[in-house]
Amino acid sequence: MKKAKDRQDNFFDRSANAITCWTGSSAAFLTAFAIVLFWALSGPLFHFSDTWQLVINTGTTIVTFLMVFLIQKSQNKDGKAIQLKLNELIAASRHASNRMVDIEDLTEDELDVLRRYYQLLSDRAEEDEDIHTSHSIDAAKRVQAEKNMARTKSKTDKKAKHG
Repeated sequence: MKKAKDRQDNFFDRSANAITCWTGSSAAFLTAFAIVLFWALSGPLFHFSDTWQLVINTGTTIVTFLMVFLIQKSQNKDGKAIQLKLNELIAASRHASNRMVDIEDLTEDELDVLRRYYQLLSDRAEEDEDIHTSHSIDAAKRVQAEKNMARTKSKTDKKAKHG
């Protein structure tokens, strides 16, 4: 029973991917444009009747309805892939905080707390003379304090040397 479900899921995944790729192509746009153009040009033939209008309205509504689900499936898959890639980058970097892995599961309020912390981190980074210096979430305060102490010592040393 499991194999039949796997085959169905696999078929749906492949079909959804193929349809999503095709609908994003130039050929799909030209096909849609040709259909609309044919419909518009056929208006006089059908005396611009209610049925003539209903054909395009019904067709576009059905296509739009189905495409919403295909696009959402595609975005869900892409989102998962991006999250996994980012998680791998975080895990591979010895300077990155592993607490950032899987943060997409946090609540909106928890994400806002992290965003405020990163804004503070950004503000501190702007104080750095070297724009290429980066900080992890875990080391930012310590590194910034060390830099501030080094600057203060440097200024004190300069004053003592010239004073």
